[in-house]
Amino acid sequence: MIGLGTIINSVGIVLGGVTGLLFGRFLKERFQDTLNMACGISVLFIGIAGAMEGMLHIEDGALSGGQALMVVICLAVGALIGEAIDIESRFETFGEWLKRKTGNAKDKNFVDGFVTASLTVSIGAMAIVGAIQDGISHDWSILATKGILDFVIILVMTCSLGKGCMFSAIPVFVFEGAMTLLAALIRPFMTEAALANLSLIGSILIFCVGLNLVWGKKVRVANLLPSILLAVIWALV
Repeated sequence: MIGLGTIINSVGIVLGGVTGLLFGRFLKERFQDTLNMACGISVLFIGIAGAMEGMLHIEDGALSGGQALMVVICLAVGALIGEAIDIESRFETFGEWLKRKTGNAKDKNFVDGFVTASLTVSIGAMAIVGAIQDGISHDWSILATKGILDFVIILVMTCSLGKGCMFSAIPVFVFEGAMTLLAALIRPFMTEAALANLSLIGSILIFCVGLNLVWGKKVRVANLLPSILLAVIWALV
């Protein structure tokens, strides 16, 4: 059974998209461009904060770094796997299908908005931890909190990238719903180290999403998604 937390999170994304559409239609193009830049910069710093939290620590009163080898190997191997599967094109194909089925064939930003928003709100430890907690103990508080955060993120993104952003609720619903249903099987693998690695790599991918928002599409972020699974395997091995 799909957990209440997944439903709350998905509804929060849709409401954020609807609210963003209502506000966005009153904004001139230059305001939307500036808002898109502000959104990109915000996503960059969210990614930087998460990555630094995972790579830096205080040891003997001094700031030390770590996890560099894990990051390099997971991203490099994950990129090779992702490119071989070509996850990015599959995301875009699904986005094109959604665009046609929802009557938005003339919306040139639909697919870009869908893919960008989906990657931003789907990647991260909160989704997995919250879904597992919801599935095992029916505690949906983490996903409800994530729903509020995603509401704000999707609201801002929709103002600049359009209605495709609100359809990011679909991959979030599928991903978190699957995690909730499989919570009992997944939980033993989600050790503290595994979650820390997942959060670190996820934050780096969110940083890459921010890069694309600010400077145009430079990184095929979806093709880096296997890196997250490799980060979890790294912790277990």
